[in-house]
Amino acid sequence: MPHSTDPLAGSVWLRPARSRPGQPALSRDQIVRAALELLDAEGTEGLSMRRLAAKLGSGATSIYWYVANKDELLDLVLDEVMGEVRPSAPAGGDWRDEARALVHELRDTILRHPWLSTVLGMRPAIGPKAAAMSERVIGFLTRAGFEGLELAYANSMLMSHAVGAASMQAAWHITVRRSGMSDAEVRQSLETHGKSMTADRPHYERWWNSIELPEVDRMQQDAYDFGVDRMLDGLSAWLERRPAKPETV
Repeated sequence: MPHSTDPLAGSVWLRPARSRPGQPALSRDQIVRAALELLDAEGTEGLSMRRLAAKLGSGATSIYWYVANKDELLDLVLDEVMGEVRPSAPAGGDWRDEARALVHELRDTILRHPWLSTVLGMRPAIGPKAAAMSERVIGFLTRAGFEGLELAYANSMLMSHAVGAASMQAAWHITVRRSGMSDAEVRQSLETHGKSMTADRPHYERWWNSIELPEVDRMQQDAYDFGVDRMLDGLSAWLERRPAKPETV
């Protein structure tokens, strides 16, 4: 029988949770917490059922009672982390404030768990905590005036910016760590290279000479804020000029 390529077919959320009678050696929460620690320390490559069992001091059989494979385990951990996305703006207020707060929190969550950017989109985020976040997003985008697929497109814009910005910032920190240099030393090396690129590039040279680069984390934060605000400006402007739909008889 051919192996199913349907990403939803193997999701742990599409079958009833299993409970063990008596006093089980492990709980699902213990397994998820230990898997999260491995992922945060070593990324998805460092997570295996064998290593997880060793970390828990248990046999793999106890883990397989709850999850059939690594993909199901990732589904559980992904949903656990989605539960960390708790926007500071109160629900029911200005939709732009809610949107800004949510994508900020999503980006910060990815920075706390850099492996997350490699899993989002690869595993279906359909667990209860991810669903609660989706409900919040649909709520404020509906209140703004989005509907149907327009709402999905607006959501995709905001989420993609958060994931992309977090991935770039995480990559910078990995680059610095692997270089063995300080943040300032790597930045100086890149600035020196940037200046060397101005020869025979007049537009680049004028632009380069007109700016004063802040420290990297500050620049990344400012670039992220700029992107969020300009997307919200654009979405707001689109809502205002969108042609009214014809009334149905």
